[in-house]
Amino acid sequence: MQRLLVFLMAWLLAGLAPAATLTVGSKLDSEGRLLGEIFAQKLEASGFEVERQLGLGSTSVAWQALLSGEIDVYPEYTGTLALSLLELDSTPGRPRLNRELQEVDLIALPALGFNNTYALTMKQSQAEELGIERIGDLAEHPQLRLGLSHEFIQRNDGWPGLKERYGLPFTPRGVEHGLAYEAINADRIDLTDAYSTDGDLERFQLVLLDDNLDYFPQYLALPLARASLSARAQASLSELAGLLDETRMQALNARIATQEGSFAQVAEDFLQEEGLLDAGREGQASGRKWDKLGTNLLEHLQLTLLALLLACLVGLPLAILVYRSPRLSQGVLYVAGLLQTIPSIALLALMIPLFGIGFLPAIIALFLYSLLPIVRAAITSLLTINPLLVQVSSGMGMTASEQLRHILLPLAAPNLLVGIKTAAIINIGTATLAAFIGAGGLGEPIVTGLALNDHTLVLYGAVPAALMAIITELLFNLAERRWIPAHLRGVQAKA
Repeated sequence: MQRLLVFLMAWLLAGLAPAATLTVGSKLDSEGRLLGEIFAQKLEASGFEVERQLGLGSTSVAWQALLSGEIDVYPEYTGTLALSLLELDSTPGRPRLNRELQEVDLIALPALGFNNTYALTMKQSQAEELGIERIGDLAEHPQLRLGLSHEFIQRNDGWPGLKERYGLPFTPRGVEHGLAYEAINADRIDLTDAYSTDGDLERFQLVLLDDNLDYFPQYLALPLARASLSARAQASLSELAGLLDETRMQALNARIATQEGSFAQVAEDFLQEEGLLDAGREGQASGRKWDKLGTNLLEHLQLTLLALLLACLVGLPLAILVYRSPRLSQGVLYVAGLLQTIPSIALLALMIPLFGIGFLPAIIALFLYSLLPIVRAAITSLLTINPLLVQVSSGMGMTASEQLRHILLPLAAPNLLVGIKTAAIINIGTATLAAFIGAGGLGEPIVTGLALNDHTLVLYGAVPAALMAIITELLFNLAERRWIPAHLRGVQAKA
């Protein structure tokens, strides 16, 4: 039994081991993932061992991961870097950017050659019908429904300044960028923010509105790296400078959007066309969508089981220590409840400066979310036990520890099990968000599917997660039948 426990802990902790390789990251969007894959394959062709952390969610997540050293390089844009991250008043050239970046030990490598500026987009047919060609024309059509990405709504170079510059009367709804084009196609919204090189623009027959007041700055794509990145690695990535213009980048993005190739295959084809990759090398596995199912499941199990185990080891003793004190128990429940109110993705993002990306911050966040149901169930069940039973056990000479072991815990067991089951099911669902900080699991295909508007890929991650929750429910029900006496489960004894 002891060997089994040691093996289980070793397996659960395996995901926490850091990798001694160059780590390439990217944000969630499709173009960022493709550029990240191009960076990764270029570095591998130059002889480096590379780990991929693609699809890290918002700009702030990727930025914090780079600052903390969890990744070594990721694709960024000059406009975003200057106005949103460094909070400058304008978008200067790369020399000025690098002077600013020196203060945080980062470096902007030479630009890739294309400007992927922000834009507003709508159906071409609707734009022609309403006579809308420019962003300034929108002020005459206050009935239009705007669905903008959450990040764009908040950014310094996004909606607040755009609304003020053009005097726009709209109050936009927040929509995940990967779902916005589908929403336009289904006539749920009329406009959204877009990137000028998006591959989905042609697919959904959308038109970009002219920025007639030149609000948006240039967004030149470039590798943003740690200043400690070796000179050889910087030189390798600098060979990509100037190779991509807007037309070619949009064509590469379109191949991804129409599923003509995987990120790995499209990146490999591009590098081979440029002579930066040996055409005879064994290609990256483009793979079928279910090729990583086993790995995703194991990662998801590691996340949920370890977080649940830690929550039990902390939550149950804590509840036992404080349940007799109304003030302490209420304080513990208040803190646990407060943690539960923090949005999952926000809590994961807050973990990055403290614990980096990957398994560790995901497990800590899941552990915090698991505490409330476990602690609440334990305190409630212990407090609702008939005090007469405690008095009788005291009269029999039982010590406090004996009362706890033989009276309180057995009677509280049904509710304790319910609390642990609730925490386990919450963990399974919440763990899908861990993919936003590079922890893998079944959330990985879900966030990839969102970036690609690929509903099949979303289901590939969502269905196993739902089945895992159902199986967990069944296993806990079996455990309850096996170890909890029938009368404590409310089952009437047969006559």
